[in-house]
Amino acid sequence: MAWSIEGGAVLGADGLNPSTLALAQTRVAEAAPAGAKRLDATGCWVLPGIVDIHGDAHERALQPRPGVGFAADFALRDTAAQLLGAGITTAYLGLTLSWEPGLRSVEMFRALLAAPAPGGPDIRVHLRFEADNLGALDDALQAIAKGQVHLLGYNDHTPGIAKKVTDPMQLAKYAGRAGVSDADFRALVDTAMASRPGVAAARAALAAAAQAAAIPMLSHDDPHIEQRAAFRALGASICEFPITEAVAENARAHGEHVVMGAPNVVRGGSHMGWASAAPLAERGLVTVLASDYHWPALFAAPFVMLRRGVLDVAAAWALVSANPAEALGLTDRGASRPGQRGDALLVAGGAAAPKLVAVFVAGELAWIAPGEAGRLVG
Repeated sequence: MAWSIEGGAVLGADGLNPSTLALAQTRVAEAAPAGAKRLDATGCWVLPGIVDIHGDAHERALQPRPGVGFAADFALRDTAAQLLGAGITTAYLGLTLSWEPGLRSVEMFRALLAAPAPGGPDIRVHLRFEADNLGALDDALQAIAKGQVHLLGYNDHTPGIAKKVTDPMQLAKYAGRAGVSDADFRALVDTAMASRPGVAAARAALAAAAQAAAIPMLSHDDPHIEQRAAFRALGASICEFPITEAVAENARAHGEHVVMGAPNVVRGGSHMGWASAAPLAERGLVTVLASDYHWPALFAAPFVMLRRGVLDVAAAWALVSANPAEALGLTDRGASRPGQRGDALLVAGGAAAPKLVAVFVAGELAWIAPGEAGRLVG
């Protein structure tokens, strides 16, 4: 199927310009072939599809509340629908492989990998391997070797969890997510912490597997430059959620992409009290925004950046499209050039009141907003 998206302002290398975007055979085309369907984009910006390097809001589809779970295939179908409604055409789902039972367990990891692709957006796997989860190392290595993992992230939340569970309320929260008693969760934490001597060897094995599979790697929550340097030595070329500005500066000095959360931008700051993403993006220290725990924030964030008045449309939108594509080695998306994958969004209302009108994935109309079907003119 082919499409001619007419009457809008298409985002190109030199900004927004009145133009027609042609899609044919899953790609952006020089011109629409005869018989192409037409869509009236009058009053809309036509933007490349959003690429999400890290989103884990699918966890709420799997477990909307402690003790309430849904099957992986059902949850992924719901996730795909939510992604389209947020304009995300390529999604790296953050699958956390932890020593915790339940939501982040090896059993859940296996179930998600085995679930059929739901269709719609291009859904990929961002494996977030928890450092002390040595018992699941073989699962991770096998999934990487089979091509089931597309991005490897190095997590190390165990020491932080060990501190938090000294608070009975925090302990109850973690135990509820895992579906075990408070006492059992404390025992799990102790066992995980006892595994620390094996972490370095496990990371080296994961790095070797990722390099053999030619997938990118990232470090997560780096608290200081020395830790970032250690992950850089393993081949992790992306710095995700640096805790301090100095870490972000160091990563950028080495030519690396720096990822922070879109919710941080939309809410006006980090919910953890860490660095604020918007001013760092304006200074070029943050180059990629991710949905993190909230899909719609990734669509909203570039428009927040525009309203701040520092970045232009191309630079703001690159934070959620061109830049993450580059960081992930996806040379076929993130722009509206001929030959690129036909992922595109129609957005009405400009920066002041953006409204998602339609979503194209691989050249096909995948989603259209209520009341907008009248734009289909032939």
